[in-house]
Amino acid sequence: MKCNRLVDAGRRQFLRGSVTAAAAGAAATVMTPQQAKAQALARVDYPANRLANIADLVENDPLDIAYPDPDSPGVLLKLGQSVEGGVGPDGDIVAFSVLCPHKGWFMSYNSDDRTMNCPGHYSRFDVEAGGQQVWGHATNNLPQFILRVDEEGEIYAEGVDELIYGRLSNVLES
Repeated sequence: MKCNRLVDAGRRQFLRGSVTAAAAGAAATVMTPQQAKAQALARVDYPANRLANIADLVENDPLDIAYPDPDSPGVLLKLGQSVEGGVGPDGDIVAFSVLCPHKGWFMSYNSDDRTMNCPGHYSRFDVEAGGQQVWGHATNNLPQFILRVDEEGEIYAEGVDELIYGRLSNVLES
């Protein structure tokens, strides 16, 4: 009987400690939406590189680019509707790496469902949702290039929000 009381006391203390720890954890994780977004991004700023002009883009037709260097192929897209991370007058211009974050296969754009698709292990990424993975073996979202558009319609890339496949970091070697 004495043994049962010790077990009961242990359970009560465990539950009380669990509730206290959960409450403390919840209080510690409260942050503004801006803080949450900044913490979620693995953004790395690179020197600005001109990619194209808005006039060069055709809606839903990918334009091949390279950023932040010639060894990092990407695609620039004008989607025709405002999307996450989109820039330009309509907030519809985005750019992504075309190297699958799973194994580095070159991906292709599917204009019907607006996804980037990997032929290696069939990962798919939604370009209207910031490159979020929707299917497949990849464990990371698709790296999205941080863009800006100047007053002449020139499109510049200035950073990346995820690690580019095959790089130990997003820092360029000098």
